[in-house]
Amino acid sequence: MRSMLDPPPRSALARFDKAFGQRFLLTVDTEEEFDWNEPLARDGHGLDHVERLAEFQQFCENEGVVPVYLVDWPIAQSRRAAEILRGPVAAGRAEIGVQLHPWVNPPFDEEVNQHNSFAGNLGRELEAAKFRGLRDAIEQNFEVAPAIYRAGRYGVGPNSAEMLADSGIAIDTSVRANFDYSGADGPDFSRHPLAPYWLDDNKRLLELPLTTVYWGMLRRQGPWIYRALARLPAVRAVCAHSGLLERIPLTPEGTSADEAIRGIDMALDDGLPVLVLSFHSPSLMPGHTPYVRDQADLDALYHWFRRVLAYLEMRQVPPTTVGEVMQAVRR
Repeated sequence: MRSMLDPPPRSALARFDKAFGQRFLLTVDTEEEFDWNEPLARDGHGLDHVERLAEFQQFCENEGVVPVYLVDWPIAQSRRAAEILRGPVAAGRAEIGVQLHPWVNPPFDEEVNQHNSFAGNLGRELEAAKFRGLRDAIEQNFEVAPAIYRAGRYGVGPNSAEMLADSGIAIDTSVRANFDYSGADGPDFSRHPLAPYWLDDNKRLLELPLTTVYWGMLRRQGPWIYRALARLPAVRAVCAHSGLLERIPLTPEGTSADEAIRGIDMALDDGLPVLVLSFHSPSLMPGHTPYVRDQADLDALYHWFRRVLAYLEMRQVPPTTVGEVMQAVRR
């Protein structure tokens, strides 16, 4: 089993059934509300936005999209979240995965700090104990065995892949390609590919990176230019505004619809089989993330999805599911 911290060899890249074509997967980091500007804490979080999951689920059903809710401990303990999502999950209109926020997930055997907020930095036994407890709670309360995982803060570590494979997880989607979190004691994904790849030779665990592409005249040199300018954010901004180089993650949080559409074009031109979109569930209610502060921001978030989903349809990129992805790579 390869470490998720290391870029894979080219031989590990997954091959998809030709009939699969190019598709997209919509993932939701389904988590508690907390102040993003304050230090992390075990308590003091909220779940006020959970009721909004019903509206978002209905929106997705109207658009023909099956969202993947990556559920963490507070959400897994929410009776209302289970009431809202169990029906759509049972009917195949939504999927449930695991998202581990170690600071709110028992057992609480570690200090709450930045280093330990990345679950992969914890000891092997503690990371596994937190994960198993969360997975079991999700299976019991949502009545489904989750098959996909994302580490909170993208915080995988040297033991994460083996833990997931041994627990029956089929897909990890923690790798945020083209991002480097090592300055905050997290992983460095700046050299990882965007294309899906196997984390083991027996093809038990597939890595499905979140989609972040480079756009602009220097896009082919994007990875090393961004690393070279890591401490010069003003220069990065000039590159983006001038059309030389822009990094575009496929998310409504901090990325405009126009930027996302440019990113989609780049991802499709590069032949990516799966485009992975993501956002945080507290953004469904104003005041809980920096991206949605008021009703106008919330309206803009839904408008982003309408535009981006319409563009994907125009480009003939249909939505997909975790199950379809695994079928396509195992044929």
